[in-house]
Amino acid sequence: MDLFEKIAANRGPLGSHSHYAHGYFTFPKLEGEIKPRMIFRGKEVLTWSLNNYLGLANHPEVRKADADAAAEFGMALPMGARMMSGNSNLHEQLENELAEFVMKPDCMLLNFGYQGVVSIIDAMVNRHDVIVYDAESHACIIDGVRLHAGKRFVYTHNDMGSLEKQLERAKRLTDETGGGILVITEGVFGMSGNQGDLRGVIALKEKFQFRLFVDDAHGFGTMGTTGAGTGEEQGVQDGIDLYFSTFAKSMASIGAFVAGPENVIEYLRYNMRSQIFAKSLPMPLVVGALKRLELLRTRPELKENLWTIVRALQSGLREKGFNIGTTTSPVTPVLLEGQIPDATQVTFDLRENHGIFCSIVVYPVVPKGVIMLRIIPTAVHTLEDVDTTIKAFEVVQEKLSKGLYSKAEVPAGLQN
Repeated sequence: MDLFEKIAANRGPLGSHSHYAHGYFTFPKLEGEIKPRMIFRGKEVLTWSLNNYLGLANHPEVRKADADAAAEFGMALPMGARMMSGNSNLHEQLENELAEFVMKPDCMLLNFGYQGVVSIIDAMVNRHDVIVYDAESHACIIDGVRLHAGKRFVYTHNDMGSLEKQLERAKRLTDETGGGILVITEGVFGMSGNQGDLRGVIALKEKFQFRLFVDDAHGFGTMGTTGAGTGEEQGVQDGIDLYFSTFAKSMASIGAFVAGPENVIEYLRYNMRSQIFAKSLPMPLVVGALKRLELLRTRPELKENLWTIVRALQSGLREKGFNIGTTTSPVTPVLLEGQIPDATQVTFDLRENHGIFCSIVVYPVVPKGVIMLRIIPTAVHTLEDVDTTIKAFEVVQEKLSKGLYSKAEVPAGLQN
């Protein structure tokens, strides 16, 4: 079959709904300044779908640093890949400050989080090595694992018994091949909001002699006493061999980093293809990240404000009988029962009649029959925002339980 004909015949589980979803349920356009209340299709909505955890996206000091850096350097400097012509003192300063903040000896900047994780995995293992990873790992981890030429084993999410069984399988193989074992998990899982059992994983290191790579995209800046992440939160930062996070969450920017032992980071600098053959991070993003990191370190009230909202939202939802799963982080999933047509009606009702904009997650990301409303609290939301949202969810839940959404048709004219 011709490739294009194959695509036309099978649009994929999400793409099959694009004829009515695009522009409203998928690829929606939020307009105006980044803040809790933005404009969606001409109406103001209370927005809970932006990973702007600490409210830095429109912080005046951040905006000024970004603007000043853009005026001074433009977006082209430095020109070229870091290895060839794209290095600078400011890039190295940011790496040094990030390494110190997450309590690791060295650090390497990455252009993007997703491609960074894929490329780290690719660089760290060869066909003799074995990867063991959590079943609920983010797509970037899954894609990195798929590139691996050797064996990979998946363990049941946060199940240390399952992990130990997979490590036993991995060790039998590496004893034969002479390879090593890389365990991969997340600090905070972005859908469920629960923390990876880093303490449990690390307790198995002595027995199985593996290395641990942790993707802490949602934990950096939000978890731990200083905001250094989920390892700090659990008191096991030293047990994490490679610590990764992105700037796209708490830092409200673009870019990422990986931190670890000096010799390993040096190895990655010379072997990560996604960085060797890609242009360096533009200077305004580097300068902006330095300012953001400064605020993470020196303004503890940002994280305190975030957790005030998190506690109010999560306790309020639980008190009203909502199922928010096992979250132990700011990520707040609200789990409802229903099919995809119900989900479209719930989303439409929340946005059009209650002015609430949140991300909606359906099969295949969650099991069939589950609708997840994914709420991302931030430091700039208010307790009034929390009350408004919980009241709207109560109305929607009642309609859903009565089967009212199942009787309605998908609203016409939502595309584009």
